[in-house]
Amino acid sequence: MTSDPGPPQVPTGAAAVTAAGAGGRRPATDAEARALASSVRLRILRLCYDEQLTNKQIADRLGLDPGSTLHHIRTLVATGFLEPLAARPGPRGSRERPYRATGKSWWLDGDMTPGAADAMLEAFLAEVRDVDATQVSNWLRLAMRLTRDDLEAMSKELLELLERYRERESPEGEPWAAFVAMYPRHTTD
Repeated sequence: MTSDPGPPQVPTGAAAVTAAGAGGRRPATDAEARALASSVRLRILRLCYDEQLTNKQIADRLGLDPGSTLHHIRTLVATGFLEPLAARPGPRGSRERPYRATGKSWWLDGDMTPGAADAMLEAFLAEVRDVDATQVSNWLRLAMRLTRDDLEAMSKELLELLERYRERESPEGEPWAAFVAMYPRHTTD
């Protein structure tokens, strides 16, 4: 009796790096994986991607307590995902420190722990809820049947496409985000 290999698996980890041909990607350390397993931290990274924000500004935009936000910021700084910038004068003579995302998370490979996958999905849903649905470009859901080779080829092409456009990023461009997920469908066969 032969065993059923199950549904095709989306390449992750070393397989995703090989499939993508994206030299320079590497597995996340345990600390990095834990840092990215929080939807709040992922949203902080997205907020600090285009502009330098202070703890208070981040807390205000996320509707969170500044003390809670500072805990997340410190975790992101300790793991190199955020960098603190020079302190600057704040309101009423205070000093405030802005933070900026380093872009480091892009260079980690696609391995997803259950916590990280949940965090990424929660962050995506929260971010999409923050914009008018008519501003979302290219809503797309698609079901298909692929061989393992075709799935790997498609994954590679998607990663290469995203990387090509990420490299073309321009300060004059408008801020956009993308979320792509491929997963096995449950069927009745």
